[in-house]
Amino acid sequence: MGFSYAAFTVMMPEYSVEESAALLKELGYQGIEWRVHSVASSPVGVTDYWRGNKATFDVHTIVEKAPYIRKLAEDNGLENIALGTYLSYKHLDDVKRCMEAAVIMGCRDIRVSPPNYTGKVNYNDLYEEAVDGYHKIEDLAKQHKVRANIELHPGSICCSAGLGYRFVSNFDPDWVGVILDPGNMVAEGYENWQMGLELLGPYLSYVHVKNTAWVRLDTHNHETRWRNVASSMRDGFVPWRLVMTALDKVGYKGWLALEDFAPGETRAKLADDIDYLRSLESALGL
Repeated sequence: MGFSYAAFTVMMPEYSVEESAALLKELGYQGIEWRVHSVASSPVGVTDYWRGNKATFDVHTIVEKAPYIRKLAEDNGLENIALGTYLSYKHLDDVKRCMEAAVIMGCRDIRVSPPNYTGKVNYNDLYEEAVDGYHKIEDLAKQHKVRANIELHPGSICCSAGLGYRFVSNFDPDWVGVILDPGNMVAEGYENWQMGLELLGPYLSYVHVKNTAWVRLDTHNHETRWRNVASSMRDGFVPWRLVMTALDKVGYKGWLALEDFAPGETRAKLADDIDYLRSLESALGL
C-alpha cells in the first residue's frame, strides 16, 4: 500500500476514546488523530461533532492522560499520528502542554491554527503578526521535537496551498508544516492539486480526507445562491482519484486521515471510506 490510513476522532462523536480506538483497529485503520479540546465538566445534552464529542481529550489534562493515550493506541495497534487541537498560535501555554503530551505519546504532529480573515483587519497586517507569533510556536516545536501544523481551511489566511506555503515558508519544515485538506479547498482555496503539492514540498505533513459539494439554496433578486455542504466521499466535488494520483506523483507516502462530516452512521462511513480509498489506490496501481 502506498498510503497509511487514520481517522480524526472529531468524526466519531458518539464513541468514547476507548471505543474509537477499538473500532478503528477492527476496520483496518493504522493510525488515529485525537480531537483535543476543552471538555465540559457536566454533560451538555447534545452529542455531535462540536458539542459533547466523546472521542475527545481535554486540553487541560492532556499531559496527565498522555501515558494512557499511548497505551490505548498501542493496545489497538494504532499509531498516534497527531493531536487535532483548536488552539491559536497565541495560546502558547496550551500549545506547550499539548507538545509535552505529544512527546509522551510518541506523536509527531499537532495542529496550531493561524488567524482567520474576516475583512476587518487587513490581510497583510494579519500575516505579519501571525508570522511573528508563529516563530514562538516554531521555537516550542524545536524544543519538543514535534511539528506544528496549519490546516488549509476556509476563512483563514491559509485557505490554499499557495497562501499556506507563503506562511510556512518562513519556517523550518522540520518543525512547521501543512495539513492538506481538499474538502476544505472546495469551499475556498482550490488550486491545481499537483501544482499545490509541488509547491508545498517538504512542508506537507499529512492529508485530511473528506468531501464537500455546492448545493443550490434558492434564487433571490434573480441571483442564485449556493452553500457548501458535507458530502459522501463518492459524491462530492473533490476528485479523490486525481488527488491520490497527484500525491503519488510528488512521492507522498504518508497518512490519509479521515475527517468525514457527511450524513450517515459513523461506523458505516468509516468502513466505506477506507474501502473506497483502498479501491482507488489499487486501481491506480499505487
